[in-house]
Amino acid sequence: MKKLLLGVIALCLPLCASAQTSGDWKSYGYDAAGGRFSPLTQITPDNVGKLQVAWRYHMNPVPAQKLARVPFATTTPLVVDGRLFLGTPYGRVVALDSTSGKQLWAYDLPTGDQPPFRGLGYWPGDKSHAPRLIFGTLRGRMIALDAKTGAPSKGFGVDGVVDTRTPEIMNGLPNAFYGYSAPPTIYKNLAITGSRVQEAPAKGAAGDARAWDVITGKLAWTFRSVPRPGEKFSETWEDDGWKQVSGVNIWNMLTVDTARGIAYLPFCAPTFDRYGGDHKGANLFSNSLVAVEASTGKYLWHFQTVHHDIWDLDLHTTPVLLTVKKDGKSIPAVAAMNKTAMLFLLNRVTGEPIFGVTEKPVPPSSHPGETAWPTQPFPNKPEVMTRMSFDLSEVADNTPEHRAICEDIIKKGDLVGMKMYEPLRADRTQVRFPGAAGGPEWGGGAFDPKLGLFIFNSNEMGYVERLVKRGDEWHMTTARFVDPKTQTPCHIPPWGELIAVNVNTAEIAWRSRLGVTDHFPEGKKDTGRASNGGPIVTASGLTFIAGTDDARMRAFDSKTGKEVWTYKLDHSAHATPITYRGKDGRQYVAVVATGGSYLNSPGGGDSLLVFALPK
Repeated sequence: MKKLLLGVIALCLPLCASAQTSGDWKSYGYDAAGGRFSPLTQITPDNVGKLQVAWRYHMNPVPAQKLARVPFATTTPLVVDGRLFLGTPYGRVVALDSTSGKQLWAYDLPTGDQPPFRGLGYWPGDKSHAPRLIFGTLRGRMIALDAKTGAPSKGFGVDGVVDTRTPEIMNGLPNAFYGYSAPPTIYKNLAITGSRVQEAPAKGAAGDARAWDVITGKLAWTFRSVPRPGEKFSETWEDDGWKQVSGVNIWNMLTVDTARGIAYLPFCAPTFDRYGGDHKGANLFSNSLVAVEASTGKYLWHFQTVHHDIWDLDLHTTPVLLTVKKDGKSIPAVAAMNKTAMLFLLNRVTGEPIFGVTEKPVPPSSHPGETAWPTQPFPNKPEVMTRMSFDLSEVADNTPEHRAICEDIIKKGDLVGMKMYEPLRADRTQVRFPGAAGGPEWGGGAFDPKLGLFIFNSNEMGYVERLVKRGDEWHMTTARFVDPKTQTPCHIPPWGELIAVNVNTAEIAWRSRLGVTDHFPEGKKDTGRASNGGPIVTASGLTFIAGTDDARMRAFDSKTGKEVWTYKLDHSAHATPITYRGKDGRQYVAVVATGGSYLNSPGGGDSLLVFALPK
């Protein structure tokens, strides 16, 4: 799609984020650039094998009762000045001593409400105001807490709370679902947020991006994710398809180039995301990375990764700001990646693809009333890195028993394969790749600037889907393409990988299988597994990742992709870890492990686990 740059922004500015040289972890992505690169070097590839649990925090305040308000946790803590801040699945935000794990304070949200699934935002304060934690909630509130005491911040909304379900955002549908699943990104005195809306039906709350004053809680700006008549790009919604349409939201994290004052907004698919007959056209700004002025929300440029998305191929990973060294130049870049595992490396000032993009023809829809977009964008480099099609001959053959189960599933379900970008059908049930679990899931990638490597975890998880009509609306039937008893995928492995891309050449540097299938016989276990969360990288050359449904925490050598440490957890950690320096000078690695999630790993855990080298 065509991109537009308004104004001239100098290319000679320094790197996107201000230097963060301490051992803290102040933002979900380490800093506003989202690269999750820590400068700490105490834990190395040579000594990581000695890591052990330093302390553990049980998030359930009443262990004898199951009080969790959500069935699992995907949250990532923050660490600032010796305090670890954590939102829990028990409707609480807590502050802990980051060295010992001692609880310093706890804030209980109003009954039934819940902190965002991913984590919290931290504002460092100013001369007149103490540091604050800022976060949205499952029910659409924005809350500010004093980071030192946990008390609601005075002057922010009413008693530290703002109701963000405004008439404008609710799209004339006051009972529609609206809340938050990710932390805000803090830029100066603004908390910039996306939102969480329903998957269906098509009509619902708007997915606009908004910014809030961190001192008063007042709305500072709104960027409309769906242009309205008279606004630029409104023509991409044909036949009034824009009216009350929901989706086109940022349910994950966004990033900010703090030096240039540019925010990068990764918008996802419109609802309903398997059928678009009621919202024909290219549908901007769905599935688009949009650059705006961070202070005002003013549009700068956009790049659409999927036109007229009818596959749920959300641009759901956090845009990562990095530098590409090409043809003797250092190019300020942003990495955008959706569930196809297509990595678009864009000039973050202009939006232009650095390694080129080609529009390629894709299959038309066989469904009456649906017009699939005739082409889709493919990066010239790097190559597509996950499965995008399926043939029935590609059924899993790890063991004869498993193959027989999967062939029976295909026969009884009368399943058919699919081609890349083939739309869903109403007459047959398809095995679709990538499914709802990616390619890359929401954890996205981390960037090691020393090695020039963008490292991410990717799934190959097929889904069995079919369009069905209920009343006047189209819905779908969906299930994972797995043995239902063991949750073992029914296609040939790998089922999960850790992948590194050299951003200076746009070539794959290495691929490593991520996860094992424990119930397979020896010699057959190395299959890779589905994962949530994402990796972090350190200056010592380590990549840490949990996420897999085999309940392991792992470390890899970032340069080679070799697995150098594995720790068996009680429950899977479907979250992104962090690393930080404690007041005692030790480097710690922390991750939340509760199991559960739609990856169907066993739930029931409530722990924050913190690792360190022996004293």
